[in-house]
Amino acid sequence: MLKFYFNGSPNPTKVALFLEEAGLAYEPVAVDTRKGDQFKPEYLAINPNAKVPAIDDDGVKVFDSNAILLYLAEKTGKFLPANTPANRGELLSWLMFAATGVGPFSGQAVHFKHFAPEKIDYAHNRYQFEAQRHFGILNDHLANRRYMVGDTYTIVDMDVWGWARMLPFVLGDDAVAKYPNVKRLVDEISARPAAAKAIALKDSFKFKAEMDDEARSNMFKHMSVKAA
Repeated sequence: MLKFYFNGSPNPTKVALFLEEAGLAYEPVAVDTRKGDQFKPEYLAINPNAKVPAIDDDGVKVFDSNAILLYLAEKTGKFLPANTPANRGELLSWLMFAATGVGPFSGQAVHFKHFAPEKIDYAHNRYQFEAQRHFGILNDHLANRRYMVGDTYTIVDMDVWGWARMLPFVLGDDAVAKYPNVKRLVDEISARPAAAKAIALKDSFKFKAEMDDEARSNMFKHMSVKAA
């Protein structure tokens, strides 16, 4: 059975959405990153980058949420657009846009907004600007279309949903109103039963909630290296 290594953060949640939407049997394996589970040798053998999510599909190991989404979609034939060169090009373009832009810039925006021990205006402003810019591109793209790729619900929509549903945490409480087309997509996906199951998956496990010195040391390794 497929093993799904996860926690409750945006990237694992969008993979959980696919698993639930596709009705795939899987064994969820909690990785408590605040306790340092991601650095255990048995997990590093699956993902040497020490991040979640990852999967072990009967010996086939895949890490990085976008790679997992593409792998599972191609394996099952589900949540892909019609197989044309134009659709393939659009799907890959937006999938990589989310992988290299939306996710990383949103993550850095969150870090410097909520977790950085030093408030650095330049870093905060840069990542807030870049996160806003990326969500603005998504919003414009969705202005005259229901989904990210044509009129088909695909892994790109799941990918965007993973971070877009966290917009208030990334950019502030007033951010949602600035991106009405993104909000429409998020609302539609969030109303799906599979989305509720994906979000609730973390509640079946007890993850460390405190952002104490241990958690900061495990999640932000550069801080412990600097201290040493």
